[in-house]
Amino acid sequence: MIPNQWYVVLSSRQVRTRPVGVTRMGEKLVFWRDAHGRVACMADLCAHRGVQLSTGKVLADGHLQCPFHGFEYDASGAVTRIPANGRSAPVPERFHGRAYPTHEAHGFIWIWWGQRPPDDLAPPRFFDDLATGGYSYGETIDPWRTHYTRAIENQLDAVHLPFVHKTTIGRGNRTVVDGPVVVWDDEAKLRFYVYNRVDDGVPPRRPEEITPDPANDFHLEFIFPNLWQNCISDDVRVMAAFVPVDDENTLLYLRFYQRFVRVPVIRGVINWLGAPSNLVIAHQDRRVVETQRPKRVTLGMGEQLIQGDGPIAAYRRRRAELLRAAGASAGPEGGPT
Repeated sequence: MIPNQWYVVLSSRQVRTRPVGVTRMGEKLVFWRDAHGRVACMADLCAHRGVQLSTGKVLADGHLQCPFHGFEYDASGAVTRIPANGRSAPVPERFHGRAYPTHEAHGFIWIWWGQRPPDDLAPPRFFDDLATGGYSYGETIDPWRTHYTRAIENQLDAVHLPFVHKTTIGRGNRTVVDGPVVVWDDEAKLRFYVYNRVDDGVPPRRPEEITPDPANDFHLEFIFPNLWQNCISDDVRVMAAFVPVDDENTLLYLRFYQRFVRVPVIRGVINWLGAPSNLVIAHQDRRVVETQRPKRVTLGMGEQLIQGDGPIAAYRRRRAELLRAAGASAGPEGGPT
């Protein structure tokens, strides 16, 4: 994983009144809400005797209580009370767990994963149109047995459509890929325009030979480190958060966004009905992606890319730059992990 980034890790609906223990980024974490409803996160490990804090409870003051000896933690990870020492006894500073900054918006929970965050830490990015465009959504969570980078790259891949999705979104045998054209909106967000067509003997157009029409041409978007959007039309979007569990498992938080129906009850039905069709497509991908080796993507991994893999190459280069900037170690292939 790329250090020093905001990662979507949960849906807001998954953290309610009780502590929630999950594995994210290869670490066991506990999430809970304080007395004001704000989400807190820390390592799921009591500093006293190593118990999982997620098996404890949230007190009325919003502190998390260990189930073993009653140690109480605030959102900063500090132990605020050791019952065995009496309520007036000061707590030594060494009693402290590792806490993570959190942010909640758009129905998602992010954590800042990495070293000490900067004092001027900005909130995480999201897709502006989904945030302000009047969309509603339905959501499903789908487990994939692969590294999150493989799951991401699958959604940057225009070449696989007529083969993996020949019964769904890849119908028509459009095997030739013109471009694709990759456009960076800024250092953290890319758009890429997809032009698939039937093979008529004419070689694929190179990206520099194509001038995209942003208002009409089909495109997809990606925000580092783990958000993706399929801009199907002005009124319909499919969005995904690729949530790292560990080096071999990812959770796909898949959302169907729409704004062509706004009547509350009917809107909810339409949003719910969007999930099964999206899962059918996702599972066509998953069946293939889970067979890829190695599971984790590295820049120098030896795969032979083609022109149609342009968005994947752009993703790998930018990911390597972010890893180097964060001081991450080199992977087994000589590239960044």
